[in-house]
Amino acid sequence: MDQILNELGGLVLGAVPTMVLFILLVVAYGLLVRRPLDRVLAERHARTAGAMEQAKGAIAAAEAETGAYEAKLRKARTELLEARERRMKQWAAEREAALEQVRQTAQQRVSGARQEIEQSVVEARTQIESVSVDLSARVLAAVLPAGVTAAEVGQ
Repeated sequence: MDQILNELGGLVLGAVPTMVLFILLVVAYGLLVRRPLDRVLAERHARTAGAMEQAKGAIAAAEAETGAYEAKLRKARTELLEARERRMKQWAAEREAALEQVRQTAQQRVSGARQEIEQSVVEARTQIESVSVDLSARVLAAVLPAGVTAAEVGQ
């Protein structure tokens, strides 16, 4: 057993420089590789997170501007529709006024034509009556014998 312990002691004693070198290697790795790598990764993460925050801010700003543009667009469309409606009402009113004026003009012409027709009818009746008296006297003169007068026939 002593021999085993001696051999184990020799092995442990031979492993001490290896363990010291391993510990130095781990410390050197920590100092030379791990810390700079952690630093670079932290910086990269900060830049990425900062870029993500900037992108989120830019997206939020773009959404706000989009909302504002949409609101302006809706307002402009509403104003255009209102202006169009006013124009249509104005055109309808102008059309109605023109139609009313044409109706009045036509009514005046019809009234003037009626008066002219009535005047022509009165004149025609007057002429017919005057001509009919003369014509009836001629017809009677032509039909009745020469000595009989129209006054005698009427009795």
